[in-house]
Amino acid sequence: MTREVRVPNAAALEGVRWRRSSRSGPNGGSCVEVAGLSGEVTAVRDSKRPQGPALVFDRRAWAAFLRRLD
Repeated sequence: MTREVRVPNAAALEGVRWRRSSRSGPNGGSCVEVAGLSGEVTAVRDSKRPQGPALVFDRRAWAAFLRRLD
């Protein structure tokens, strides 16, 4: 079973190292950041809203999400 959780405030994920997606544009457009929370969990947020919500995916849900991007 895959799982996705919504975190209301991405800043609540303390000590997380966010990195901008390679698919985000350089001109401040759609900027998505991802962070590996552990070997099994990945978080995603909008870089323009660091205090906004984040989605947290388990390994299987993250893999399914990435497959749908292509």
